[in-house]
Amino acid sequence: MRRALLAAIALLSLATTGQTALAAGDAAEAPYVDDRSSAEAVIHSLYSAINRHEFARAWSYFGDTKPAKDFDSFVKGYDGTAKVEVETGAISDEGAAGSIFYNVPVAIRATDKTGGEKVFAGCYTLRQVNAQIQAAPPFDPIHIEKGALKPSTADFEEAVPPSCGDGPPPPKKDTALEQAKKAFLATYGDQCDKDLVANEPEVFSIKYKDKDARPGDPDKETRLFHFSCSAAAYNESSVYYMTDELSAVQQLQFAEPKMDIRYENNDSNGKLLGMSIVGFQTSGWAVNSDYDPDAHTITTFNKWRGVGDASDAGTYLFRNGNFSLVQYDVDASYDGKENPQTVVDYNTAP
Repeated sequence: MRRALLAAIALLSLATTGQTALAAGDAAEAPYVDDRSSAEAVIHSLYSAINRHEFARAWSYFGDTKPAKDFDSFVKGYDGTAKVEVETGAISDEGAAGSIFYNVPVAIRATDKTGGEKVFAGCYTLRQVNAQIQAAPPFDPIHIEKGALKPSTADFEEAVPPSCGDGPPPPKKDTALEQAKKAFLATYGDQCDKDLVANEPEVFSIKYKDKDARPGDPDKETRLFHFSCSAAAYNESSVYYMTDELSAVQQLQFAEPKMDIRYENNDSNGKLLGMSIVGFQTSGWAVNSDYDPDAHTITTFNKWRGVGDASDAGTYLFRNGNFSLVQYDVDASYDGKENPQTVVDYNTAP
């Protein structure tokens, strides 16, 4: 006889004596997910139902072995629970007598009504009965056979078990990439176009010899992360982060000259009288930018208007672990022609 699921028992410890179950109207606006197309989808659907306090739907994801002695006990187990977040890991499977069994590593973070958080981790086993041999209703979809979640002292993001059963361990987490993504979202998540924020960044590996390297010393590596942020009519803005073996992830800042530009009669559409550099400043934005992995340069091209006859453009060369400004061109004449002037030229390496 199969043992009852322990997953719900783990959450029962969150219930507070004397509290009543949240009414359906008190449920937070959690997305409705009811997907039985894969084992992972069933787990996420289960916690979607729990977060929406749709406990009959949550109960339905289990097979003959239920997570509690009866439905009322199952519901009562979530009396003190406000929300549950879930992460899944690398899934393994094995076939047996017309069925496929899936082992799913799971971690959850349960938040109670007072704001307290607890992390649980363990494994779920799900079963998929071959649909072709189910000739008569009721149809048996992928369902949860058993599960065991125990309290975990790990952070939620690190609590997912490496594997369950004979499953393969998950791919090694790219810590630097995750840090860059978190930094970008924290700083620019509300400023950038939503469709671009959802995209993965471009990632580049820059290997080089340190200027003080001795013969036989290994190459050093700097990693560059390019995030697209916003796209207007003729300019696209990006943000770059970089890191190496010694430094934490940090945003790349671009040096730019501050220009004093003079026009006849102070009319920018009139004759350009001259321009000069009056200082330098830095910016975290790169407009219409591109990284050339062969030349190890980031170039920018900022159009002042759509036709591109007035603009500024920078070239930033990677040297000794950082990018530095080596050329800056300014086209300050609104004359319908592209005729930039080079105002900064440090192309010769020191």
